[in-house]
Amino acid sequence: MSKPTMVLLHGVGLDHTMWEPVAALLADRYTVITPDLPGHGARPPAADGTTLADLADGIVDDVPPGSHLVGFSLGALVAQYLALRRPELVATLTSVSSVCRRTDDERTAVLARLCTARDDFAASAATSITRWYAGTAVGPEWVRRTRETLSANDVASFVNCYRVFATADAEIGSELDSIAVPALAVTGSDDPGSTPEMTHRLASALPHCRPVIIDDARHMLPIERPEALVDCITTFIGEHAHV
Repeated sequence: MSKPTMVLLHGVGLDHTMWEPVAALLADRYTVITPDLPGHGARPPAADGTTLADLADGIVDDVPPGSHLVGFSLGALVAQYLALRRPELVATLTSVSSVCRRTDDERTAVLARLCTARDDFAASAATSITRWYAGTAVGPEWVRRTRETLSANDVASFVNCYRVFATADAEIGSELDSIAVPALAVTGSDDPGSTPEMTHRLASALPHCRPVIIDDARHMLPIERPEALVDCITTFIGEHAHV
């Protein structure tokens, strides 16, 4: 019997390598696909005016029908878009460290980070590393790898994609109640950006969604707490799908 397919979508400024700890834990049970989003990894830079639809269209051929779709941060917004627009591709939807229907204050904060990224990318990258990893047990090798991946971005491309991250939750927020597939929303208890409150907000917005908060964890769950993340995703899928 063939293994079910799980597609993992990374966050803004990162690439498919962030999923290595998770993919290693899943390999025995799933066919794991980890595409790079447009504008990331070895793909060409994202153009001015890039939209959430552009990012989704850029990876749609990597998502076989009936996939278990897992998106992290920006990747979660892409996954939600696909669940809305291409539901035949999605058996289950997992949103990891996802934003949802930002408040005015939350939107002001993320737009300020967008301005910093545009005006001083090095400072923006350094702040992100601190926000993601400060106080965690993540080893220096992963911190170095993440910093190098983030710093290697084409700045204009990063800004174009970050603008999608900063605004697309408002674009799809009113449609989330149309997503019919079983869904999971998970974040870290100490995530300062994709907060537990946002995860509960997303779970309330999606008709069939369970919220999970992983204790003593920050934003980069796939790297910081891969075992706990895989456990909650596979438990969820096992309860809602024939795998």
